[in-house]
Amino acid sequence: MTPQLSSEQKQMIRTVRKLTQDRFVARGTRWLDGSFPWDNIRELADIGVLGMAVPEEHGGLGLPVFDTALVLEEIAKGCYVTAMAVLGEVGVQTRIIATYAPESIRARILPGVCDGTNILAVCMTEPDAGTDVASYRTNPRVTGDSVVVQGTKTMISRAPEAAAFVVFTRVDGAPGREGIGCVLVEAGTPGLEVTGNYHTLGGENLHEVQFNECRVPRENLLIERDGFKALLSAFNTQRCLNPAISLGLSEGAFDAALHYARERTAFDRPIGGFQGMRWKLADMYKDIEAGRGLLYRACASADPFPDPFLAATAKVFCNEMSLRVTSEALQVHGGYGYTDEALVSRLYRGARYGSLGGGTSETLRDLIGKRLMARNEDGDGLLGQFID
Repeated sequence: MTPQLSSEQKQMIRTVRKLTQDRFVARGTRWLDGSFPWDNIRELADIGVLGMAVPEEHGGLGLPVFDTALVLEEIAKGCYVTAMAVLGEVGVQTRIIATYAPESIRARILPGVCDGTNILAVCMTEPDAGTDVASYRTNPRVTGDSVVVQGTKTMISRAPEAAAFVVFTRVDGAPGREGIGCVLVEAGTPGLEVTGNYHTLGGENLHEVQFNECRVPRENLLIERDGFKALLSAFNTQRCLNPAISLGLSEGAFDAALHYARERTAFDRPIGGFQGMRWKLADMYKDIEAGRGLLYRACASADPFPDPFLAATAKVFCNEMSLRVTSEALQVHGGYGYTDEALVSRLYRGARYGSLGGGTSETLRDLIGKRLMARNEDGDGLLGQFID
């Protein structure tokens, strides 16, 4: 099922594509040391990309998940680090603030997201808890008109640049998933400290964030109880945006491999003239198109958040497909593809992140399997979902 893109969607894709190919690809090696791609972010802010998830009343575009995925896909074709930086502005943290924060916070934070002055970080993973959110230890205590946050989060993107941190916690020590909440801690709050530096394979730096008795206003407790449902709803969106980056990485690597196969000669003919090389390209293409179909269908289910089953399926497939395609694209380039200067090298390294963030492939496979087991055996099979 091929989506019919509107003229506005097509124009946005063309604009982002030109910016990415003309500027971001050439700058790609600059961000391999963990530097934040400020130059790219400012240029994307100028054309409205950072405000895609921000409601119009706060200066954003208020675009649906599908539009956001299309743009991330296009950016990822040329620069993984920039795509991940943009994900921080259009993903979970912005949508949590736009959906659950009081108007005073939305009016203070969201306009700065649109113009690139407010970088947001989401804090989930802890030293002893990742996917197992029920084991979170970070805890805000409600004391009158204040909330005091104590705990440590780790492997956090954009922490040194962040103007605010959307922190998933448990509230007042309430146990289990029912006790999960969410609190906003702004940069400069006494007791907030960014420590540690973990340089990643893809080029990003990740950090540890410590909350040492950080006192924030009571209104900063965005979700006080039963935040696990809100977390899952927001992450169904993330499970479409993460694979959009994987899809873009695959497409960028495929485009580079196809061009190289046409231009590179061996034994007096282009290497694309050899059957073995053509078969590689054919397999890469079919994988990409299969992933596109799954992802676009999941995005189309958003109302306002995507269907969790479709989002999980798209994420697992696109994440793993991206590893296969970028690896084969690097192989097409031979030894040159193994250098930092080669785009396929950077795309390949970025592809490894997909199945680790936003829910591991193992976790999502189990979610998909449980959903399948719960299906009514007397139904109309897989086709039944289209005719019910």
